[in-house]
Amino acid sequence: MSATETAAAPVPLAGGHGLQLVFGAGQVGCVLAALLAERGLTVRVVSRRRPAGLAGDADWRAADAADLGAASDAAKGAAVIYQCLNAPYAEWPERFPPLQRGVLAAAERTGALLVSLENLYGYGPTGGRPMTEDLPLAATTVKGRTRAAMTAELLAAAEAGRVRIAIGRASDFFGAGVTGGSALGTRVFGHALAGRRADFIGRTDLPHTYSYVPDIAAGLLTLGTDARAADQVWHLPGPQTVTTRALMDLVAIQVGHPVGIRPVPKLAVRVLGLVNPMMRGLAEMSYQFDEPFVLDTSKYESVFGAAGTPLAAAIAATVAWYRTQPGTP
Repeated sequence: MSATETAAAPVPLAGGHGLQLVFGAGQVGCVLAALLAERGLTVRVVSRRRPAGLAGDADWRAADAADLGAASDAAKGAAVIYQCLNAPYAEWPERFPPLQRGVLAAAERTGALLVSLENLYGYGPTGGRPMTEDLPLAATTVKGRTRAAMTAELLAAAEAGRVRIAIGRASDFFGAGVTGGSALGTRVFGHALAGRRADFIGRTDLPHTYSYVPDIAAGLLTLGTDARAADQVWHLPGPQTVTTRALMDLVAIQVGHPVGIRPVPKLAVRVLGLVNPMMRGLAEMSYQFDEPFVLDTSKYESVFGAAGTPLAAAIAATVAWYRTQPGTP
């Protein structure tokens, strides 16, 4: 089954065939816009700058989501709003909450369903327990507490009847276009193609869920177009979970030669974090690679059907994309 299919026909939302508005034109936003357009839906993408890879049939509006008035103006007429925004990693706690507040205001003013993409920071360390949607948001890091507070704002608005929401959560991204800011970016795929060792923080012998961008986009589309998704939190499906080392074996098959792994000591990351905000952010989230980090997607699949791209196919597509990039061997 492909990433864009579900086992059963979707149950459309009231107004679900109206304007589909995507805030954010990054790694997930552009893929989601293309999927929505392929379904024959009217699509508008809102971002500060026009994206190069925007689907041909999609409308585009320039707006800074942190500007509540501009965000609401850009969202006029929307039936569903997808929040696919992100903020620079080193400034994530300061800059991300205002972006979400702008999207939330736009959804409240238009009456649109708000589908919000989230990561897993809010859960905090789980002791290796698989993450399910009912797990408490007990984060202990700065970014994790920020994520949990942002979720609380959405849930409070929904409980007060100000907005309808559906929240989709995913783990570390990989796929075409994912280069920096991910554990499976250039320092893995780019290094592998160049015959260099892949860089990882933490243990690679533990199971770790990685989320494939086309699967994330397909899951968000389902949350926005199926009435059963509303008012709930969902873990978005993706490739099967294996150890990071097993994943690298699949990368080695695609690049045609063994790929070594270069562990990056956490102490070195912490020392660099004293002068480098990006490394400081990585250091505080390194717990995710010190214990099994497994995303349980059974709730989604029990309702919407089996989904997700096989891991080998997702790795093959990602390596193929990296081969097309200038400077990649």
